[in-house]
Amino acid sequence: MKSDYNIADLLANRLKDARKSKGLSLEAMAKLSGVSRSMLSQIERGESSPTVATLWSLTRALQVDFAGLLDEDSGDSTIIEIMRARRTPTIDSTGEGCRIRILSSPDQAGRLEVYEIQFAVNGALVSEPHRQGCVEHLTVLAGTLSVTAGEDAAELSQDDTIRYAADRNHSIRAVGGPAKALLIVQNS
Repeated sequence: MKSDYNIADLLANRLKDARKSKGLSLEAMAKLSGVSRSMLSQIERGESSPTVATLWSLTRALQVDFAGLLDEDSGDSTIIEIMRARRTPTIDSTGEGCRIRILSSPDQAGRLEVYEIQFAVNGALVSEPHRQGCVEHLTVLAGTLSVTAGEDAAELSQDDTIRYAADRNHSIRAVGGPAKALLIVQNS
């Protein structure tokens, strides 16, 4: 992090830049995200810190990677990038009984997003449709998961993989115990 920025200022600037780069007004962003125009304005001015749920809504509406909002572009060209477990961004309040770790690189935001999802017993991640043509690839690492995409449903066990259209309502639910999965979101 740059020393002249605190996290709130950096986040405010990144959200505002992302909104403007998409050509969205505050009003349009409010409609897309479900976050009020006044709250968006306060967040962008650094007068209010968003909750994780609000931040999740904003990043989904902007189609940007949650982790990328706070990363600094160091400009170096190292071949290896290590993301230590303690610094891997997580989202704990998006679903019911699930924890999401953001594994994708910030430069892939909006194109290819990679997540590890840990589900508690009966945990679920229920999602609204993503952008047209979006496909999710889910591999079960442990446990059993039920996946629904639109009207279609499937139950998967450890090491099974499913691909489904994510431009419709979809959900992932743990069945009979805790579970863990790798989710790749591919935007066309």
